[in-house]
Amino acid sequence: MPEQHDGCGRECTICDEERESQPRIWAGRKILLISISAALLLTGLIFEFILKRRFEAEILFISTAVISGYEIAREGLSSLLFRRRLSIDFLITIAAVGSFFIGHGEEGASVVFLFYIAEFLEEYAAERARRSIASLMELAPEEATVKREGREVKVPVQEVDVGETVIVRPGEKIPLDGEVIRGISSVNQAPITGESTPVTKQVGDVVYAGTINNEGFLEIRVTKRSSETLLSKIVKLVEEAQKMKSPTERFIDRFSKYYTPSVIFLAVCVATIPTFVFGMPFKEWFYRALVLLVVSCPCALAISTPVAMVSGITSAAKNGVLIKGSTYVEEINKVRVFAFDKTGTLTEGRLEVTDIISLGHPEDDILRIAASLEALSEHPIAKAITEKAKEKGVKLMMVDNFKAIAGKGVTGEIGGVPYYVGSRRLFEELSADFPDKEARLLENEGKTVIFVGNQGKVIGLIAVMDRIRDTTVLTMNELRRRGVKTIMITGDNERTARAIAEKIGIAEYHAELLPEDKVNIIAKLSDKYGYVAMVGDGVNDAPALARANVGIAMGAIGSDVSLETADIALMQDDLSKLPYLIELSGKTLEIVKENVIASILIKGSFAVLAFPGLITLWLAVAVGDMGLSLAVILNAMRLSLIKSSIPQTKD
Repeated sequence: MPEQHDGCGRECTICDEERESQPRIWAGRKILLISISAALLLTGLIFEFILKRRFEAEILFISTAVISGYEIAREGLSSLLFRRRLSIDFLITIAAVGSFFIGHGEEGASVVFLFYIAEFLEEYAAERARRSIASLMELAPEEATVKREGREVKVPVQEVDVGETVIVRPGEKIPLDGEVIRGISSVNQAPITGESTPVTKQVGDVVYAGTINNEGFLEIRVTKRSSETLLSKIVKLVEEAQKMKSPTERFIDRFSKYYTPSVIFLAVCVATIPTFVFGMPFKEWFYRALVLLVVSCPCALAISTPVAMVSGITSAAKNGVLIKGSTYVEEINKVRVFAFDKTGTLTEGRLEVTDIISLGHPEDDILRIAASLEALSEHPIAKAITEKAKEKGVKLMMVDNFKAIAGKGVTGEIGGVPYYVGSRRLFEELSADFPDKEARLLENEGKTVIFVGNQGKVIGLIAVMDRIRDTTVLTMNELRRRGVKTIMITGDNERTARAIAEKIGIAEYHAELLPEDKVNIIAKLSDKYGYVAMVGDGVNDAPALARANVGIAMGAIGSDVSLETADIALMQDDLSKLPYLIELSGKTLEIVKENVIASILIKGSFAVLAFPGLITLWLAVAVGDMGLSLAVILNAMRLSLIKSSIPQTKD
């Protein structure tokens, strides 16, 4: 179904079948008709004012009006007869016919011709928005090179099944979502995430349709069909977002609904009252009524908001931020508090070894013993310790009689000597001597301390910590600079939460929270500050994201749940997109305000000037409609220039 061009009463053609399938043919046809009409109108003006051959001029003016105005008249009558709506097309038709009726054929032809150009510009803006979605779809290639029966064959991506292996050579686009099963290469993910630095992909890593393989040879096992890829979901979300209306757009809709009938009533009064009440010339006041009809059409006002919102949403999508509707473009500008989950949001959600404290043994021996035991465990802390040993080139030893002690640690024999790796509680139960002072210092820094020792004493300490993201501190500083309060809400213990909050500069935090506790905190913040945004991973934080005025999910590139639960999704783990989002929202609303004010002032001024007869019909359309519509569209296009202001750092 085509979408109504609110207030104007014309059909907006974002989804029009003709334009959907053959946009170049549609545009070419319109431009051809405009060119023919321009030639006829210019020739008619020459015959009228230079050659003084009025009959031939009238024929040319009528021809111009028929060619330019056929679709306008058809749409205007259709709107009146079938939808019971007084559309701008109907007003223009009345104005053109009335102009010919009172002997101003040149103005009637000019009105229709200029309005036809204005209509084309508005439809082109809608087409441009549709093409911005199509350009996202075009990121993925139409064909894929697939390994079948030992041979490489090129097939349409729609025919590739899950589980098949596709081959991507250097410089080629990855056709479908999948997992690398052979090869290593850097992949440019900018088309999906907006990140500028290529990401190294090797066996086991996930890759996405539409991203670009830079220099290596990759074999990829397909995990999603073409209709289910991340890119397809992004396109669908942006399409749906463009259909959702913000409060400002809904207000403009309601305003336009009553505006057009009021203008027609006023025009009828202008045409009749001076003549029948005061005896003034009917022809003169009828002409002024026609000018009032034309100059008061609400098209520029009606598109002033949606064209800016669509531009903002598509610009954000190209920068790795998915906004699920213009409502959230408005609401993010009202947010005064950002509440952040800690793990996976402010931090990377990945533990790393930060300290190895030796107590009479070499550090490598402490790490070797701990890693040898932890290599047999699946705990996240165990993984961090074994990765540190691998990084330092420490060789592991054989472990006998390994045993996991639930909630406390692990034990096993190395070279016939029993060793323990675990928590403070484990060594307290062993009655072993351990350095409480050193452990407390590490714990006060928000680190988790792992004790390494035997039954008699602790021989070393290993501290692990969730790594703070590179952009976290810069983002918090930038948000505070913009007058936004930042709060951390986390399920972590009080000590860890306090240490992280101090490091990143967050004054207020709430620790040891269950998911339902986070919802209650968001509710209290909403009561206190009004508008609150919640930033989380979109999985554990789903209830809190839903309760906030704006829910923002981190790292949605790796989570289908994030795309579904959040109002706004950051495609990569990049907090610096938040200040960008605030700037984009503010700039979008600023442009909406500029467009609305310009539309009202210019049209209002022209309407006032129409009463004393200072505005002609062709000027009303050329400046008050076509010119204003073009200005509104060009103003909205400036949103594509906004970029993230925080420099990103990479390891």
